Amino acid sequence: MFILSSDTKIHSELNTKPIQLAIQRFYRDLELTLSTTQDIVITTGDIYLKHNSNVQEEAYIIDIDHDTLSIQASDSLGCIYALNELSYTFLGIQPFWFWNDQVLQQVPYIEIETSTIESTPAAYRYRGWFVNDEVLINHWTLNGSTEEPWVMVMEALLRLGGNMVIPDTDHNSKKYSELATDMGLWITHHHAEPLGADMFLRAYPDLNPSFDEHPDLFRALWEQGVQKQADKKVIWNIGFRGQGDRPFWLDDERYETDESRGRLIASIMEEQRTIVRKSVDNPVFCTNLYGEMVDLYQKGYLTIPEDTIKIWGDNGYGKMVARRQHAVDSRTEALPAEDKKHDSHGVYYHASFYDLQAASHMTMLPNSLTMVRDELVHAQERGVNDFLIVNCSNVKPHVYVLQAIAEIWSNGDLDHSTYPERYVSAYYEGEHQGIAELYRKYADCAPRYGKHADEGCGDQFYNYSTRQFVSQWLKADTLSPVQGMNWACDEDNFAKQIQWYAGKCREALESYRRMLRKTADVRNEITAKVLLDDSIGLQYQMYADFAEGGLAFCEAYTHYEQQDYMNAFYQLGRAREAYESAHQSMIDREHGKWQGFYQNDCLTDVKQTAYWLGILMGVVRNIGDGPHFFMWQREVLYAPEDKKVILITNFENHLTNEELYEAMKKKHSNI
Repeated sequence: MFILSSDTKIHSELNTKPIQLAIQRFYRDLELTLSTTQDIVITTGDIYLKHNSNVQEEAYIIDIDHDTLSIQASDSLGCIYALNELSYTFLGIQPFWFWNDQVLQQVPYIEIETSTIESTPAAYRYRGWFVNDEVLINHWTLNGSTEEPWVMVMEALLRLGGNMVIPDTDHNSKKYSELATDMGLWITHHHAEPLGADMFLRAYPDLNPSFDEHPDLFRALWEQGVQKQADKKVIWNIGFRGQGDRPFWLDDERYETDESRGRLIASIMEEQRTIVRKSVDNPVFCTNLYGEMVDLYQKGYLTIPEDTIKIWGDNGYGKMVARRQHAVDSRTEALPAEDKKHDSHGVYYHASFYDLQAASHMTMLPNSLTMVRDELVHAQERGVNDFLIVNCSNVKPHVYVLQAIAEIWSNGDLDHSTYPERYVSAYYEGEHQGIAELYRKYADCAPRYGKHADEGCGDQFYNYSTRQFVSQWLKADTLSPVQGMNWACDEDNFAKQIQWYAGKCREALESYRRMLRKTADVRNEITAKVLLDDSIGLQYQMYADFAEGGLAFCEAYTHYEQQDYMNAFYQLGRAREAYESAHQSMIDREHGKWQGFYQNDCLTDVKQTAYWLGILMGVVRNIGDGPHFFMWQREVLYAPEDKKVILITNFENHLTNEELYEAMKKKHSNI
C-alpha cells in the first residue's frame, strides 16, 4: 500500500521547465486535497520521475508499490499527463476544477493499492484549443495578474489530455506563446497568420498588402516568424489569406480566377515550407481549408502536399459543412473525399463562435452533443484523425461542451447518453438527478432559425437581430427589409421580418421560462447552488431575458405601426429592461476570483443592445410626446380629472425617459 500525503516528495530525472511547472501544480493539488499529517504516524511514499526512452512519445507507465511510486516517460508531456492522472484518480481533481469552482474535501492521506497504470494513445495526434475571441479573459485578472488566467486555461487543456494551443490571435499569440512552450504545449497558428508571423499591415500599415508588389517584405516577415519560434514545438501553419481574415483577392484585383488564386497560394506554401526547413529539422506542417480555401481545393485549383495536415472547419455551429458567408449558405460538405482520406487531415471545430448572426459566444453551443459526437466520429471515418483544434473562446461558458469534445479527442468517441450524468457527478458534489436533465434539455430549448439541426439560435441571434432592426428603425426606413437579416429571413419588408423574429422570440421565451422553473425546482433540492447559478442557471436566465426583450421589441413596433407611440415607448422600455437584466445576471455571477470576468462582453455586447433600445425610446417619445414632453407625463401621473385640464403644463420637472418608463411600469402593475 502506497501512502500519498502532504509530505510526499517528487524526485525527477527530467528537469525541463514544463516538468518543473507540472511538479509545482501537483504540490498545489496536494495542498488543496490533503491536510497536515503532523499528528498521524504514517510512512509516506515518494514519487520518482524516470526517463525511459522506450516509452512512446507523450505516454507514461506508473508503477506503484508499498513505498515508491515511479513514473516512466520519454518526454515532458508524458510526465505531465502522469502527474495529472494521479491528481485526477487519487486526489479527485477534475479537469475544470478551477473553472467550475470544484469543492475539494481535505483528508490526511490517501492509500493507493499496488498496481501499474499505463496510458493509452489519444485518438488524435494533435489536439487542443484555439483561444479565440477571448475578450473576457483578456480583460480579467487573477491575483492582479493578466497572465494567470492564461495559465489556468492551459492547465485545463493539459488536464484534458490536450497537447496543442493557438494562444489567441494577433498580439496575444506572441505574448503567450512562451507560456505555452513553458507548459509543454505545441504551438500552432491562426489561419490568417501563416507561420505565426506578424501580419503585413501590422508591420507596414501604409502599404498595399499585395504579394506581387512586396514579395520580399512578406518573405522577411515569414523568416522572422520562423526564427522567433525555431526553438519551440510548432505545427507550422502555411497558406495565404488576406489581411483581416478574408480572401487576399478582395484587395488585389489581379487575381480574378480560381486558377490564378490557387496557383499563388500553392507557390507561397512551398516557399513557406522551404523557409521553415532551413531552421527546423523534421517540421510538421498544416493548412486551413477554411472559407474560400475549401472551394479552391475541392475544385482542384489548389494543390497541397500530402504530408501537410489539411484542416477542415465546421460551419461555426458544429456541422462539418462550409461556413455561411453573409446570406450564402452552400452547405457544401467540409470533409476530405474518399480517395483523399489517407492523406493527413484535421478539424477546426467550434465550441464557441462569433459571426454577428446567430452564434453562441457568451453561452454554450445551442446544438446537441449527439450532433457534435456524430460529426466528429464521421470525420474520423473519413480519415480526419491527425489534428483537432477547438475554438474554446473564454472557456468558462463552454466547459460542458469542451470536456465532451476532449473525451472524443482522447477516446475517439463520446457516450453522449451518459455524459450529462457523468459531468454533473464530477462537479456538483455528486448530485445529478435533476441537474443533468437541465443540461440534457439545453439544446432542445433553442429555436431553429433554419431547417437544419445545427441551426440553433445562440446569444448573438437575439442581440444582433434586435440591433439590426433598431438601427434601420432609427434610420426611418421601416419599409425596406433589413438586408443584414436575409441570411435567416427572406421576408420582403421590415414588418414581416419583425413578425418572423417575434415568432422565434415567442417560441424561445416559452421554452426558457419553462426551464427556468425547472431550474428553480432543482436548485431547492441541491447543495451546489452557487455552481448551478454560475453555469446552466445563468445561461437559461440570459436566454429567457433575451427572448423577452426581443419579443417586447417586436410588440413595440406593432404599436408604432398603429401610431400608438406611447405604448411603443413602453414596450421598448420593457425590451431595454430585459436586456439590462441579462447583462446584470452576468455581473451578479462575478464573485470571488470571478470579479470582473464578464465586464468586457464586447462581442455579443448585451449592454449595447439595451443602450440602443434606450436611444430608440427617445426617438419614439419625440414623435409622440414632443416637442414639449409633458402630455405623456400627465397621462401617467395625473388623476383622470386633472389630465385634460391644462391651466399649467406641468407641476414638476419633466421626467427622463427612464423615469417615465418606471412610472408607466408602476401604473401597469396596478391595473
